[in-house]
Amino acid sequence: MSTAVLDQSPVTPPTGPKPLTEGPQSPGILVALWGFVVIPFLALIAAVPVAWGGWLGWTDVAIAVPFYLVAGLGITVGFHRYFTHGSFKAKRWLRITLAVAGSLAIEGNITQWVADHRRHHAFSDVEGDPHSPWRFGTSVWGLTKGLFYAHVGWLFHRELSNRERFAPDLLADRDISRIDRLFPAIVIFTALAPAVAGGLLTWSWQGALTAFFWAGLVRIALLHHVTWSINSVCHVYGERPFEVRQGDKASNFWPLAIISFGESWHNLHHADPTSARHGVLRGQIDISARTIWVFEKLGWAYNVRWPKTDRIAAKLVKPGSST
Repeated sequence: MSTAVLDQSPVTPPTGPKPLTEGPQSPGILVALWGFVVIPFLALIAAVPVAWGGWLGWTDVAIAVPFYLVAGLGITVGFHRYFTHGSFKAKRWLRITLAVAGSLAIEGNITQWVADHRRHHAFSDVEGDPHSPWRFGTSVWGLTKGLFYAHVGWLFHRELSNRERFAPDLLADRDISRIDRLFPAIVIFTALAPAVAGGLLTWSWQGALTAFFWAGLVRIALLHHVTWSINSVCHVYGERPFEVRQGDKASNFWPLAIISFGESWHNLHHADPTSARHGVLRGQIDISARTIWVFEKLGWAYNVRWPKTDRIAAKLVKPGSST
């Protein structure tokens, strides 16, 4: 009778890059997505006739604008230029503030947001990009489907980008991990705080309700669709004055420049992702870059990666070349 001998040699861990994704998102996240995407969107559709009917007061505007500015700049300056691309360094209190401010936009927790966006840059408009509008081809129907997918559809059908591969720095950061865990509480705050403010300022239930509608639902939906337009519109329409990697369709789309805080100068961003300023040509307003400039002047931000004139000139599309 023979006796089997077990192999006691150590197991060699697999080598190579970590997988792109961690698997599909949970049913709970899908339910939350439907709630925080569809309901604010319906409010945005209703906003025009409601405003026309006189159900919009200056109190609602006074509450909505600061919430839009803080959450929007939290996404553009914080989640995007700072956490994703390292366009500058920040003091710890500013780092935490930017992480919380961006979370107010309800675009997902910061670590997943950054992982998705870094993956987008690694595979922009080619296989592996989580939200390219070109994934269904270049026909009219294919591009129509692609625009919808890049704008919002990908959120409901995505494989979660692997955070260990694309955002290990944030996973190792205790402050950011804590803010990730607090994300559900931040969502409740950003959705309901406008109503509380409206009720206290007007001392009425009507003031609370209108503030919830305008500074809560409509503000959230508007910022969502402005952000998502960078993924969809700014990869199909607009100008491409700067050279980018082959296949990359990132474009500048000027109509979105103000309400996106400069994010729609998307072509330069893909040509020079770590640049703190995206609007580098004459007349290109970039509110996010100006905000970073203020942070730098106050000593809150440092080692800012401002674009250099010679670097910009070198990246301009040469006459006769095609992108």
